[in-house]
Amino acid sequence: MSDNIPFEIQELIINKLPVEPLIRFRTVCKAWKSLIDSSDFIRNHIKQQNQQHLLVRYHDPLHRELKYVSIPDNDTATFPHHKVLVTIPQLVVDMDKHYTIIDSSHGLLCLFGIDNKAVIWNPSIRKAVDVVLPRVVGDGIHVNVLGFGVCPETIDPKIIKIRINTKDVIPWQVEVFTLSMRVWRSAYSSNVPSKCFWFGGEQVVVGGVVYFLVSDRVDGRDGCGNLIVSFDLTSEEFGEVKLPDSLTYARNLSVLKLRESLVVIEAGLEELGPEEVGRGYYKRVYHIWRMEDGVSKLFEKLFSIDYSPDGSDVDIRDFRKTGEALLGWLAPPDFNRTLAAYEPYSKAITNLGINGSYISVYSFTETLLLLSSTSL
Repeated sequence: MSDNIPFEIQELIINKLPVEPLIRFRTVCKAWKSLIDSSDFIRNHIKQQNQQHLLVRYHDPLHRELKYVSIPDNDTATFPHHKVLVTIPQLVVDMDKHYTIIDSSHGLLCLFGIDNKAVIWNPSIRKAVDVVLPRVVGDGIHVNVLGFGVCPETIDPKIIKIRINTKDVIPWQVEVFTLSMRVWRSAYSSNVPSKCFWFGGEQVVVGGVVYFLVSDRVDGRDGCGNLIVSFDLTSEEFGEVKLPDSLTYARNLSVLKLRESLVVIEAGLEELGPEEVGRGYYKRVYHIWRMEDGVSKLFEKLFSIDYSPDGSDVDIRDFRKTGEALLGWLAPPDFNRTLAAYEPYSKAITNLGINGSYISVYSFTETLLLLSSTSL
């Protein structure tokens, strides 16, 4: 870029570019490298990015290996044909496939392994850092829950560890790891719950808040009631989101993010049709409920999904930014899972051309976070 252009104007132009050219431009000159590596630039760059990608993790049956593929989530005719194989960093490879992805936030994924370690990974810049987790293995009395998200105010990745005593009603032990400080500490807030919730292992980050789907014993009623526990990544305050009665006592719930809203997915079985009534033939149906403006019990039912090709068992993996559901089901003749986008109103299906087992999908936007971080 010409030296005749003021550096402030150069910065405005560079700030609008996607991640891939920015990585190359760091080698152009020291001034550009210093600019692109700065925390202020990275924070401002995040605000400029709105291109969503789908990161698909699956086991390829042909090559018998675990793969990650990135697909630009655009609404043009090129979807889903422009697939890019994602390089898996050595820290993830070293986890020996025995790991769980907690969630994605601000373009970062957090993975939890069996060796008391977590890995924070930015697939856009092919960089990862590992974090040692304190006392994660349960002891028969305590259960441990992990959460992850990026604080919207500081753009600092955080891992939350919640230790719950299942035998006594005492406040939870909550520890927070921030990547900038690289230490574990107590949560800022003293407002720590003491209830013995059962965490289902699912979380969603929406608007700087981590939402956990949990179950709680309900007085005067058999079984457990469902609710959502929230954790604000800025204030580190906990909260509770009550569900409508129809969801409070439902048996099969899960949570996902649809655009920038929290959605609760209610799974159930319904008879195939009037001609099948009483014959015991059922299909799986998903009802999608969206939380309105973070208000407890204010949930709107958006639509239902009852797609079941050849009677296959279908599940919802994620949502596109268009609102289409990403479905996985067992497909003949080899009965590996296939992945497709389903438009709930027109019922149109777009096959993503991905077949395999253990398919997971995570939405993310490109970011430069972790650019200047080193492995812990």
